[in-house]
Amino acid sequence: MATTVNKQRVLQQLLTPPRHAKAGEPEQRPVLEQFLYAICREGVNRELADRAYRNLREHYFDWNEVRVSSARELAESMDCLPDAENRGQRVIDFLQEVFETTFSFDLESLHKKGLKQAAKQLSRYQAANDYIVASVIQGSLGGHAIALDPASLRVLKRLGIIDTDTDDLEALRASLEHQVPKAKGPVFNDAVSAIAYEVCLEDEPRCSSCPLCAHCPTGQEAKHAVSAGPSHRVKPR
Repeated sequence: MATTVNKQRVLQQLLTPPRHAKAGEPEQRPVLEQFLYAICREGVNRELADRAYRNLREHYFDWNEVRVSSARELAESMDCLPDAENRGQRVIDFLQEVFETTFSFDLESLHKKGLKQAAKQLSRYQAANDYIVASVIQGSLGGHAIALDPASLRVLKRLGIIDTDTDDLEALRASLEHQVPKAKGPVFNDAVSAIAYEVCLEDEPRCSSCPLCAHCPTGQEAKHAVSAGPSHRVKPR
C-alpha cells in the first residue's frame, strides 16, 4: 500500500507532464460535441481520440449525416479506436435521442441548469455512463469532475492512489477531486490515460518503461519478482 508521502509524489508527477509532452489545453467544445468526443476518448489516449473525432467531423457533412449512417460506416472513420463499431453505434444512438427530444443537435441549454441537474439529464441518454458524464461536466460545463474509465481505474489502483477494495465510482471520484485541483483535472486525465494505454496494460504491464515505476507499489513488486526469477512473478492487480 502506498504511503501518504508516496501518493503525493505520484500525484505531483501526474500533474506535471514532462516538457517533451504535447502541450496545449484540451479543446473547448459544446456540450453535444464533448459527449461525442468522450465516446471516442474512453479507454484510449488523447492522440487517438483526437484523430477519431477529427475523422468524424471531416468525413461527414454534419451531425445529421452521422446520425443516419450505419455503425459500420462510422467504424471505418474511427478505425484507430478499439471496439470502433460499438462506439459508432453509441454515437448514432445518442444523436438519435437528442434529435427526437430537441429536433436539433444542441444541448447548450444545460449551461442554464445546475451541475447536478445537468449531470442527471446527461446520464439518461442510452450512450451515457459515469465516464461520459464526468467528461462533459469537466470539458463543457465548467465543473470539477475526474472522468474514470476502467483503464484509468486500473492505473490508479496499481499506483495506490485509490482504494483497491471499493468499486464505488462516486466515492472514488470524490476522493480524487479532493486531491486534484480543478484546473489540473484535464492534465491529470491525460496523464493517467496515456500511462494506461502505453505502459500500464491490463495483462502484461510494461513496468520497466513506466515513468512512475519507482513510486508504484505494483511496479516495485514486479521489479522484485523479475530479480527473484520467473517462479516469483507477480500477477498485476
